[in-house]
Amino acid sequence: MSEVSNETRFLHAIEMGLGAWQWGDRVVWGYGQTHTDKEIRESFDISLSLGVRFVDTAEIYGSGYSERLLGQFLKDMDQPVLVATKFFPWPWRLTKASIPRALKESLERLGLDSVDLYQIHWPSPLMSPEKMMEGMVECVKRGWTRTVGVSNFGEKHMLRAYTTLGRHGIPLASNQVHYSLLNREVEKNGTLARCKELGIRLIAYSPLEMGLLTGKYTLENPPPGTRGMQYGELIRKLPPVIKLLQEIGLNHGDKTVSQVALNWLICKDTLPIPGAKNVRQAELNAGGAGWRLTDEEVARLDEATDNIREYKKRV
Repeated sequence: MSEVSNETRFLHAIEMGLGAWQWGDRVVWGYGQTHTDKEIRESFDISLSLGVRFVDTAEIYGSGYSERLLGQFLKDMDQPVLVATKFFPWPWRLTKASIPRALKESLERLGLDSVDLYQIHWPSPLMSPEKMMEGMVECVKRGWTRTVGVSNFGEKHMLRAYTTLGRHGIPLASNQVHYSLLNREVEKNGTLARCKELGIRLIAYSPLEMGLLTGKYTLENPPPGTRGMQYGELIRKLPPVIKLLQEIGLNHGDKTVSQVALNWLICKDTLPIPGAKNVRQAELNAGGAGWRLTDEEVARLDEATDNIREYKKRV
């Protein structure tokens, strides 16, 4: 593994983060029906009380409402919270100047002078990784972000971003990607291995596969809304995985299915950022850190999920 830079060292010291995608999102997460601002605030507070200090949001989450909520919460905090947000490459944003401009708007919603991590949310066919990173360099120069990351970048695009930043003496801090026991594409396509090699922190979003790895969903009781339609086939293959997670959890002081699934990601040297709609979910998520599966248990989970879905190589 490449030596971690001083600028990005803080990311490698964090075991667990909090994802804020659910904050204000009505389409996927049913904000306003399944959870409210009050419950979000309670989950945020309990997460911090249990040692979670990294919160990841984005300008498109709830059309900016996630950032605004986090900004409100931060005003009342007397302890440090590391904040990450993201730039979304809408097709009308075609210049590198659009990136610092978007960050300035995010900072206004957050009520901050700077963030700890600013990320490109998705690669774009209309703006090259090189041009995107030139915009991110400007954000660093203005002091608006401490570090730079990408999200949903395959190995080739990630390397182009890494190389461009390197010309300016700026490390690529992270790559935030979909990664869970039920979606191991980043292992199969080489992205995880390359992150480790270059000292890039892999941040795992949807680490509980939108609730499938909590043990509460079955064919008879699928996830609500679009999630149920998305995961129909995968739910059929789920029972033996859940059974194994339960068995392993019993060996570690009665850890839950979700806590074992999160710890598996930690054992893979990644940073999971599960979301939480309420206090109970926040408590369970925090309990996924602070302990370790054995190498044998990790291998058993690897074997159980190795062929659970097909993977395509992506750039």
